[in-house]
Amino acid sequence: MPKGSNVLRKTRATYFKVRRGMRKYMVEPFIRRSFGSYGNPVRIPTGCSFSGCENIHVGHHVYFGASTRILTTKAKLTIGNYVMFGPDVTIVTGDHRTDVLGRYMCALTDEDKRPEDDQDVIIQDDVWIGAGATILKGVTIGRGSVIAAGSVVTKSCPPYSIVGGVPAKVLKARFTEEEIALHERRLSGEND
Repeated sequence: MPKGSNVLRKTRATYFKVRRGMRKYMVEPFIRRSFGSYGNPVRIPTGCSFSGCENIHVGHHVYFGASTRILTTKAKLTIGNYVMFGPDVTIVTGDHRTDVLGRYMCALTDEDKRPEDDQDVIIQDDVWIGAGATILKGVTIGRGSVIAAGSVVTKSCPPYSIVGGVPAKVLKARFTEEEIALHERRLSGEND
């Protein structure tokens, strides 16, 4: 192997190490500080985009997947603790009006919206959202739930459910009632 290829390899490795460091210590803190509130740690990988950051409230131990897109309007997004996102997850808290006569849809503004056009999204603690899932306005994802990859969630789901499909529906429960009680005791630190 030519001697120059080792230099190139080391240069590339150094470049990516510096780039990761800059992102972790400069870009991620800047994004987190733009949120309405945030816990620690909150990981925000490359390619994520956020709008309406002041309406985004993030708990502790939240890990966004690469290329997550969050679009908040007048409504809030609240994310609990210990939440994981797969890549390419999209969350939208608002909608456009499509029922106004004599005006183009793209010409309508926030002042034209009704209360039902923007609704909060709540993601409770201990949730895993799979790759490519989309969560729409007015949805609450119950504690301990799993959202299957590629799902479009248009309705709230109960705690400890596994949800999937387009539109998403409850596929099954993660645990039995007894297992949920045991799980909750163990999370709170109680001995069995």
